[in-house]
Amino acid sequence: MISVNCRRLPYVGSTLVNTGISASLFWCVVALILALSGARDVLAGESDTWVLIDIGKMNLSVLQGDIVKRRYKNISIGRGGSTTEKKQSDGKTPLGEFRIVRMTADTPFHRFFGIDYPDLERAKSARQAGTINQTRYASIRRAIKAKQVPPQETVLGGYIGIHGIGEGSGAIHEDFNWTQGCIALTNAQIDDLSNWLRIGTKVVIRR
Repeated sequence: MISVNCRRLPYVGSTLVNTGISASLFWCVVALILALSGARDVLAGESDTWVLIDIGKMNLSVLQGDIVKRRYKNISIGRGGSTTEKKQSDGKTPLGEFRIVRMTADTPFHRFFGIDYPDLERAKSARQAGTINQTRYASIRRAIKAKQVPPQETVLGGYIGIHGIGEGSGAIHEDFNWTQGCIALTNAQIDDLSNWLRIGTKVVIRR
């Protein structure tokens, strides 16, 4: 809630010239307009924040619009590489555009930010190919539209997100792609990244 303390506003006389409007009321309205404008800018800035995971460069960037605010290097991805056609247990990181739908520190990987995979486009393709049935497709569709975690136990795979290494080996993280399909950062990196992420933050994964 936005609060404006009119008692602290500058006083320039009992009325404004030729108006009869109380000066204190005038300045209160001005301050409220400025406060609302500032709040709108803040909200726009937050909604404009998104994440780009560049597998070709092996880095993760936080952007506001097209301005890079943070960049984390030497990330790890799935041990099976990346793909546009992920399947359950293939160890591959899915490419595409997603949203953060889950955030937790209750994980062996220090922090976990889950994305809405499987996404609707993959679910549609799988339904058309007969890989999943109509009931499973409908449950994925409902979850995506509600901005919730879609079913994770499907042939399309699941439990994909961005996380730290927990008590794992920093040396292995530096030299190998070791995850089951997630994107991994160091614990220090994921702690810093957590300051930028919110439920609904866009995540783009590309080669």
